[in-house]
Amino acid sequence: MGKPYSVLVVDDHPLLRRGICQLITSDSDFTLFGEAGSGLDALSAIEENEPDIVLLDLNMKGMTGLDTLNSLRQEGVTSRIVILTVSDAKQDVIRLVRAGADGYLLKDTEPDLLLEKLKQAMQGHRVISESVEDYLYELKDAIDEKDWIDNLTPRELQILQLVAQGMSNRTISEQLHISEGTVKVHVKNLLRKANAKSRTEMAVRYLSQ
Repeated sequence: MGKPYSVLVVDDHPLLRRGICQLITSDSDFTLFGEAGSGLDALSAIEENEPDIVLLDLNMKGMTGLDTLNSLRQEGVTSRIVILTVSDAKQDVIRLVRAGADGYLLKDTEPDLLLEKLKQAMQGHRVISESVEDYLYELKDAIDEKDWIDNLTPRELQILQLVAQGMSNRTISEQLHISEGTVKVHVKNLLRKANAKSRTEMAVRYLSQ
């Protein structure tokens, strides 16, 4: 594999955060982008540069995981955002996935499985802990699926196909010989046209055609 995936760990429990960071750095497929103890810290950590993955705690004091997720998506952050939480409440799972989370994992996940799931998330899969997976069947809202794809420019369609293959902005920019900034603008436009909150949701809708 090429460059390791960078991960930002966001959790307001210092001890737990330290443990997660150590787990991330124990696997050569990952590198630690940084750590944040609050949603606000997470937002400022991403101002200049985006990590590949944001591993986000749900129940934080002040700005919750949902608030943080909403803010990151509103800022146009295209990182994979995976929720790591103790909450297996149905409404939390549905709310977070609907808000644009690329994954929802419980904190009792085995460490090796957690790393495996993060790799799957980077390959474009939505990763959900098995015990809460069934809740997602209630999410399949009927939307007029085809229209938005017909309205894409050739370049947007090309980028959408690469996103659906799980490629990062960096990989897409190298493949198409355009700047990463240009890719990011296209991805933002695609998300808007697809009415999708995350790359994963957009890819799933494209591939289900």
